Amino acid sequence: MPRTAKKTEDKEKIKKTEFNIPVYSLAGKEIKTIELPKEIFGIKESPRLISQYIRVYLANQRQGTASTKTRSEVVGSTKKIYKQKGTGRARHGASSAPIFVGGGVAGGPKPRDYSLRINSKQKQKALFCSLSMQKKNMICLESESLKVEPKTKNVYAFLQILKLSNHNTLLILPKMEKNNLVLASRNIPGIKIIGAELINPYEILKADKLIFVEDALAIIAKHFLKHVN
Repeated sequence: MPRTAKKTEDKEKIKKTEFNIPVYSLAGKEIKTIELPKEIFGIKESPRLISQYIRVYLANQRQGTASTKTRSEVVGSTKKIYKQKGTGRARHGASSAPIFVGGGVAGGPKPRDYSLRINSKQKQKALFCSLSMQKKNMICLESESLKVEPKTKNVYAFLQILKLSNHNTLLILPKMEKNNLVLASRNIPGIKIIGAELINPYEILKADKLIFVEDALAIIAKHFLKHVN
C-alpha cells in the first residue's frame, strides 16, 4: 500500500475514534465505546466566551445580603454626649458616631444585586465549548451502575482501578435523584454529583475527570440540542 494511501487511512481512523469514549462497567472493565454527538463535543474553543460565562456565573452566585447600620440606623440616644467646649476633648455629637463602640459603620456594605446577564445562545455555546475542551477527560459508566449495591467501597474500588481516586471528578447522572449510585458515591472526597440537565461550563472545567452515566449523554443531547438552529 502506498504511503499516501496509508496516511489517509490512518487519518480516517482518527476521525472515527475522535468522538468515541469508553464505556466501563463498575468492575472497571471496558465493555464498549459510545459515540459523542459532534454538535456538542466538536465545537471550537472560545476562551473569551468561557471567561465571560464564568464571570457571569460566579457573580450570580453572590447573595449580596451583607448589611451594616449607618449612624442614623443605630438604636440609641441622639443627645450630645458632653458639652462642646471646656472639656479638653474633641467635640462630638451623638454616641452613634462611627468612631465609638456600638456606633454606626462608615461606608459599610449594604444589600445589593450582583447579578449579570448573558444570552441563551452564549450560554449554550459556552457549554458546548467546555464539553469539547474536556473531551479527552471523559469516560462513561454503563446504565446498570445505577443499581449498584449502595456501598461506598464499590465506587471507590472503581475509581482506584481507573486511577481516579485522587482527582476532582464530576459524576453526571441522567437525573438528579437519590439512587444507589448516589448513595455509594456521595461520601467519597473529590466527587461532585450533578444531573445531566444541570451541567454548566464552570463545573465541567473545574473537574479533572468527567464520568457520564450512559443515559446522561442522550439526555444532554435531547435537552441542549433542541435550541440549536
